[in-house]
Amino acid sequence: MVDVQRTRIKLCGITRQVDADAASSVGIDALGFNFFEESPRFVAPSAASDIITRLSPFVTTVGLFVNAGAEFVRDTLRNCRLDLLQFHGDETEGYCRQFNVPYLKALRHRDEAQTLADAAGFPSASGILLDAYKPGLYGGTGQSFDWGQVPNFDQPLILAGGLTAENVGQAIASAQPYSVDVSGGVESAPGIKDERKIAAFVSAVKQADQAR
Repeated sequence: MVDVQRTRIKLCGITRQVDADAASSVGIDALGFNFFEESPRFVAPSAASDIITRLSPFVTTVGLFVNAGAEFVRDTLRNCRLDLLQFHGDETEGYCRQFNVPYLKALRHRDEAQTLADAAGFPSASGILLDAYKPGLYGGTGQSFDWGQVPNFDQPLILAGGLTAENVGQAIASAQPYSVDVSGGVESAPGIKDERKIAAFVSAVKQADQAR
């Protein structure tokens, strides 16, 4: 049975070992590695592999892809220990399933009806990651949205989009997600995490869970 009283935390956009170590030390559940070359948080698979080999075996590793060629995903899987794949583009369910690795499908929330319809197209997803919609961007907007309009999914909900230590408590109270996903909200610069902000974010999530 899922422990609904503890919100899991995913820290995305890891580019440095020091940030991965800081996240692990305060109990981050999952680390995301962004393999989308157009992102300011892009990390090469070889560099990600070096970081991953030094991680605790109890930290879940997530590889983020956006409309990537299937062979690039396979090559990355051969070189990196990835527990989950995260697809942020226009991928189909058949595309996502072909790698035989559990995956998250990221959706950009515009309205409840559209989000539910989009999620229905991915029944095999291990979770739905919900981010803010911004034309031309595949996530990483740094913008939040109305958490009160988040629909109920059959799969676990991973809530993303403009989360910080200051607002994550409200997000958890409103959307009751399985997990929250943070990146820019704990950075000093794109791809450079701030250890104090990470710790503050984790503390805020714990406080929100205690209030549930």
